[in-house]
Amino acid sequence: MTVTRKQVREGSPTKRAAILAAARDLFVRQGVDRVSMDAVAATAKVSKATVYEYFGDKQRLFQAILDAASESLDATARKVLAKHLADDAGIASVPALEQALTAAAVDLGTTLVGSAEYAAAFALVAQQRWQDPATGDDVATQAAEDLFAERLAHFAEQGLLETDDPRRAGAHFFALTMLLAYNEQPIPTCVDIERVRQTMVDGVRTFIRAYGVR
Repeated sequence: MTVTRKQVREGSPTKRAAILAAARDLFVRQGVDRVSMDAVAATAKVSKATVYEYFGDKQRLFQAILDAASESLDATARKVLAKHLADDAGIASVPALEQALTAAAVDLGTTLVGSAEYAAAFALVAQQRWQDPATGDDVATQAAEDLFAERLAHFAEQGLLETDDPRRAGAHFFALTMLLAYNEQPIPTCVDIERVRQTMVDGVRTFIRAYGVR
């Protein structure tokens, strides 16, 4: 028997954003299973019918939260990389590359670590994995990782980095910067931006010591 899922509509961007924000907050504080669609509607100040019309059911609402975070992350990464690490950025030495990577890391760190949207999305993924280790729910980071790996490969070809595995190098970069900053400051409402900046500076310096051509 084939089950046809109810069609949803895009609707008003303002109402859609309000529903996503309400659901994100409720899901993080109470757990997805404990939150009713009535509660989401009341918090978003829309009717329950509107919530169902826009998202169909709670699982698709949950997935929409992760999708929104994924799309925002991808857009932010593209903007930061284009601003600091483009081919025409004039990066011709290891010190110049360290400076550019630091600027990119600070840009990303100050944007993402203090963001309630990203923190909530990652918290929801962790929550779901705790309940079901086999879950496939996640914030999609593949596109951003691919973009960064491509940039590292470019600088390796330019003779500034020493690596034959740009994706692995990228994983090390993010572990030393973004992941460390998240671990140090897990509550987005209490983020010390200067500490984030210093974490980025220290992380990039360590990365360059490991991968920069001497």
